[in-house]
Amino acid sequence: MTRDRAIGNRELLATCWTSAGDAAPDRGDEVSPVDLRTRIETAAGVGWEGFGLLHADLAIAQRTIGLQELRRIFDGSGIKHVELEVLPWWWTADERRRISDQRRTLLLDAAEVLGARTIKVAAEGGEQPVDPARFHGDFDLLATQAGNAGTRVALEFMPMTNLPTLSAGVDFVTAVGNRYGGLAVDTWHVHRGGTSYAELERILPAEYTFVVELDDADEQVVGTLWEDTLNRRRLPGEGAFDVPAFIAAVHRAGYRGHWGVEIISEDHRQLPVREGLTRARAATLRALDAAADLVAAAG
Repeated sequence: MTRDRAIGNRELLATCWTSAGDAAPDRGDEVSPVDLRTRIETAAGVGWEGFGLLHADLAIAQRTIGLQELRRIFDGSGIKHVELEVLPWWWTADERRRISDQRRTLLLDAAEVLGARTIKVAAEGGEQPVDPARFHGDFDLLATQAGNAGTRVALEFMPMTNLPTLSAGVDFVTAVGNRYGGLAVDTWHVHRGGTSYAELERILPAEYTFVVELDDADEQVVGTLWEDTLNRRRLPGEGAFDVPAFIAAVHRAGYRGHWGVEIISEDHRQLPVREGLTRARAATLRALDAAADLVAAAG
């Protein structure tokens, strides 16, 4: 069996932080110092097939060049896959909901214009109480709205949220049972959440696996979990996670989509965007090669 037959889809999507340069979650306005056209054309120029776009950068593009022009930039560069993020607080009934609803409108409108297949959404990470019935019902409604806009929502479970493990995420989206509401499955969150790759292969439903993101890290957490995920991620193959085994397990679970690459780290943010994108793509393709060998060897 050849590598390409073992894992046929080797298309890669640079998530928003992988191409953002010196910008980070929860830091300032989160806007990248590099303009979107440069980021998109650079990513396409070094071989990426997909591009992730953060709400903060998207809002600026909407106000300046407009969403139709942004679509023309994507089409002209040859980018095939577009993902948008991130929507928090969609279940809340307090003052955060106003911000969330404004962002929801932006993301759904943009997804329709840009042909974005998926919008990433967040769980509760601030240790605020969550009403389970509201959380369930509002996710169902959000997923339906996404489907009506020609897209879908991928909920990102994280060990520092009210959905701390892959199992919790799977249980939630399967209980809701909306075809437009699934999961974003990230190597970092799976590993830090304590899920083995054997368990992942056993419990992950392919029909609800909308986004898969690859990255690596040291075995030991540095600082808090949040600080570790924002500052210490590594390229696939450069940390302690067995990224090829993760890819192989996701593949054996039935996933056949493209692969997101989410590198959020102090070191990566300091690189020129082209260099950072080139390094991340090369490392991820090596991990895919190794994963293909694992799948082929297992028959």
